[in-house]
Amino acid sequence: MKPIKIIYLIIIMMFLYLPIVTLMVFSFNESKSMFKWTGLSLRWYKEMFTDTQMLSAIWNTFSIALTASVAATLIGTLACVGILKMGRKSQTTIMGLNNIPLLNADIVTGISLMLSFIAFGFYLSWGTVLMAHITFCIPYVILSVMPKLKQLGAGSYEAALDLGASPVYAFRKVVIPDIKPGIVSGFLLSFTMSVDDFVVTHFTRGAGINTISTLIYSQVKVGIRPTLFALSTVIFLVVLVILVLVNFVSGKDDGEEEFFYEVAQG
Repeated sequence: MKPIKIIYLIIIMMFLYLPIVTLMVFSFNESKSMFKWTGLSLRWYKEMFTDTQMLSAIWNTFSIALTASVAATLIGTLACVGILKMGRKSQTTIMGLNNIPLLNADIVTGISLMLSFIAFGFYLSWGTVLMAHITFCIPYVILSVMPKLKQLGAGSYEAALDLGASPVYAFRKVVIPDIKPGIVSGFLLSFTMSVDDFVVTHFTRGAGINTISTLIYSQVKVGIRPTLFALSTVIFLVVLVILVLVNFVSGKDDGEEEFFYEVAQG
C-alpha cells in the first residue's frame, strides 16, 4: 500500500501547487500571453512597483486587513470576557448568534452592510470597507478566544485579586498570557480573511477604492495583466518565508525546552 499512498500524496500536491507554480513561471514571461513563452524577463516585476493603481490596491488591502484585525481582536477578546460572565442559556444564545455570520453567504453580508451604510448616511469609502471587515472578523476572534478562556477558568484571576492585584493588572498579567494563543490565532485568522475577501469589499467600497481582489475582478473584463502574476508570486514567497521562519523558531524553542528538561532530570 505504500506506493499507492505516495502516488496519492503526489497527486494531491500537484492539484494544490501546480497552478501556483504555473502562475509563478508566467510571471517571468516577457510576453503578455499565457500561451506563448517569449523569454525570461523581470519586466512585470518592474511594472508592478511603478503601477500606481496596483500600489494603491496593495496599500488598501493590507492597511484595511491590519487595522480590521487589530480592532476585531480587541473587540472580540473583550466580548469573550463579557460572554463568559453570562448565564449558560445566554452564552448559548450569543454563541449561536455569533455563528450566523460565519454560515451566512458572503453576498448577503455584503449587500446588508452596504444597505445599512447607505441607510445611516455613510458615504461608501475606505472607512466603510474597514467597518465591514471588522464586523465579519469579530466572530472568528470570538471562536478562537472563547475556548481558551473556558479552559482558564476564574480561579487564577480571582487568586490574583485576593493577592491585591487590581482587576486591570490581574487581567493583563494573568488572563492575557494564558489566552494569548487564542488571541494570536484570532488575529491571524482575521487578517487572512480580510486580505482574502472580495464580495463584502465589492459591495461596501466607494468609487476609486480598490483592493487586490477587486482590482483583479476589474481587470478580468479587459484581460489580466501579468503584473498580477508577479504580485501573487511575491505574496506567496513572503508567506512561505514567514511560515519557514515561524516553524524554525518554534522547533528551536521546543529543542531548548527538551534540552533543559533533560538537564533538570539529570
